[in-house]
Amino acid sequence: MSGRSRVAVVLTALAALGAVLVPSAHATARVAAKAPDTAVLDGARLQRTRAELAHGDPRLRRAVQDLTARADAWLDQGPWTVVDKPRPAPGGDVHEYLSQAPYWWPTTTPTADNPWGCPYVQRDGRRNPEVDSGTDRLDVEKVFDSTYDLSLAWYYTGRRAYAEKAGQVLRTWFLDPATRMNPNLDHAQFIPCKYDGRSIGIIDFSQSYTSVVDALAILGTGAPGWNAADRAGMRSWNTDFRDWLENSSFGKEEGAAANNHGTFYDMQLAALAYATGDRALAKQTVLDARAKRIDPQIAGDGSQPQELARTRSWHYSTFDLVAYTRLAAIGRHVGVNLWNYRGPDGQSLAGAVDYLLPAATGAAAWPHPELEFHRYAATDVVHAAADAGDPAAQRAVGSLEAPPGGDLWALRPAAEQLDSIAG
Repeated sequence: MSGRSRVAVVLTALAALGAVLVPSAHATARVAAKAPDTAVLDGARLQRTRAELAHGDPRLRRAVQDLTARADAWLDQGPWTVVDKPRPAPGGDVHEYLSQAPYWWPTTTPTADNPWGCPYVQRDGRRNPEVDSGTDRLDVEKVFDSTYDLSLAWYYTGRRAYAEKAGQVLRTWFLDPATRMNPNLDHAQFIPCKYDGRSIGIIDFSQSYTSVVDALAILGTGAPGWNAADRAGMRSWNTDFRDWLENSSFGKEEGAAANNHGTFYDMQLAALAYATGDRALAKQTVLDARAKRIDPQIAGDGSQPQELARTRSWHYSTFDLVAYTRLAAIGRHVGVNLWNYRGPDGQSLAGAVDYLLPAATGAAAWPHPELEFHRYAATDVVHAAADAGDPAAQRAVGSLEAPPGGDLWALRPAAEQLDSIAG
């Protein structure tokens, strides 16, 4: 979930939040006993956590308070759709997803003859505010965030309203013929007067869409209002999207990216493959990430040189590890232990997380360029390393900074992007 969305959701919800919602025995019984077949999250672990919550675990009760605060705030928002943006994507199809390159800026004042202020120039790490209006970018974040929060809140509380709202959001964005999004990203991160779309825009989805994949698995355990037609429709959409991601020119180009874009591409492809039944593709994608991603992207000392070169080096170092730790979680489901891998120069996921620990715990300042440092950005990836058995990360957990909205790792042990690049 984006940090910006998280803060807005929590602040809206806290004023209305009453008693903590904890599932009664009756509510728990209404939730299917089957563990969700999630791609990133560990479904069996979610099932155990729900049982512990039903027995009154006080730590989990506090976490559920934070989760239901977020879920409650979504109940009177949305649904959202790609068809209601002010201007359609290039080509004119309102069902096409559209977003704008965030770091590109106009160089002249817009006029009637030059309404965009072209040409555009790049300013790395400095987000152009106009990208948040007139496209689908912010709405799709709300779709991702809301369905994840709502499905998890339903799973842990049994409250019908959460499941029904999640279903409404998903049907509107993906399934309803009048409002659905086409299953491609042909017009993501376009640059006015320059490109109608770019492969780099795939990260609009890859950084968060696995949350939707897991939300679908959770709802599929018996959520009220989420029926067989909904499940089949989303499976078909995800299959079409997976095929576009694997076979389109944009997909192939993004898959060849050597930095965090490539890592997130692998994570998304593996999750979609797993969720749509192609477990062989999921497994091969995780296996290939060892030599294809870890070896060239992570140095022997644990640093990520390509991310350190950015103006927001802390953000991008933690961001890339969100993808890696989620990819490792998918690997767990298909028999690949990515945490145990060591490259020829000692490269490893644990080493990359350990490189962040002095700054993550507040023991030392981050020694690289960063326009906006948030210590909590590393909290989830450190949790992931600790759960994977990294001793240094395990020792660091007690010194981590909780992100806005609380530390929800106990309820959804899968790393999220906790700080927003939007600021």
